[in-house]
Amino acid sequence: MSAPRRVGHMFTPAGKIRETYAAGLLRQMLEIPSPSCHEGELAAYLAEAMTALGFTAAVDATGNVIGTVVRGTGPAVLLLGHLDTVPGDIPVHAAQGRLYGRGAADAKGPLAAMICAAASATAFTGRITVVGAVEEETPGSRGAMAIRETHPRPDVCIIGEPTGSATVVLGYKGKLDLRYAVRCPRAHPTSPAPKASELAAACWRALTDILGETGHTAFHLPGVTLNSIHGDTAEATACLSVRTPPGFDTAALVAALRAQLPVGELTVVNSVAACRADRRNQAVRALTAAIRRQSARPAVRLKTATSDMNTLAEVWDVPMATYGPGDSSLDHADDEHIMLDDYFRGVAVLADALGELSALPADNPAGLGRSQK
Repeated sequence: MSAPRRVGHMFTPAGKIRETYAAGLLRQMLEIPSPSCHEGELAAYLAEAMTALGFTAAVDATGNVIGTVVRGTGPAVLLLGHLDTVPGDIPVHAAQGRLYGRGAADAKGPLAAMICAAASATAFTGRITVVGAVEEETPGSRGAMAIRETHPRPDVCIIGEPTGSATVVLGYKGKLDLRYAVRCPRAHPTSPAPKASELAAACWRALTDILGETGHTAFHLPGVTLNSIHGDTAEATACLSVRTPPGFDTAALVAALRAQLPVGELTVVNSVAACRADRRNQAVRALTAAIRRQSARPAVRLKTATSDMNTLAEVWDVPMATYGPGDSSLDHADDEHIMLDDYFRGVAVLADALGELSALPADNPAGLGRSQK
């Protein structure tokens, strides 16, 4: 495959993506709404943009956009971010060094940084594949599921999520999504018979009682959320989720909860295990070294949410980490934005880290020790 074209408005004389182009790419991505299950327009745009940057790019049958650039016979690196956002319109605008828009942090900023870094990483002598996956914000993670089933196992994988340009994330809690649906004969509100709405509320109480101590800020504890509850005395549904720590027995939890429910149906909508990378793996080392070369002190963290890293780590035992510019506290926020300086540093860190990863042998067996259920 030919090297990326050194088009003046895209690349500097040294072959790096210009900051003006990087900012324009991200702004255009923000201008294209892409809530979950409606990512097609953005995927098509990015296929064209990556082709113009020298990638071989296309949209796959699932809707993922995939761009590949080959610069030698070295290792295969997969950079995977996601196209979709939660619903909500935020007018796209720049102010005081910030770029606002739905997905600026979660996670169009990290995906745009990956595209720009891959185009700039002329020191990398191998294969780089950038994936914009669909439906990460949904329980099924359909895009990442398709990639792990159809894409060749890479030698290294970096997931694009907002960590901040000086932070690398080593792992995430798992997630168990549950739905409880119950129906009861219609009766007067004063009837002593159980009501569907009351049984749905009782399901939530039973779940919290079974779990005991919980916490959304502690990696070693489960975190529990009542996502929704609706209905009436005759028919009600509760949707619940549990963020699970490493080693958590989801089957035992589901069995215990079912035993507490006298009627109704409890359905496991989705379940993915926690994952935690070795901080000494090559992906983490390359990223932290690149952060230092940007004159910053690297930090490594664990996250209590869940990402496509969980999905891929279930089947790929390769060096893996999560990295991307942006502040994760702004995920899904009404004022979601990204600091442009952080974005540009993220591009530089990723491009530098890719250069370092060239030294890896292909088909490297070392990697991520994923948590077992």
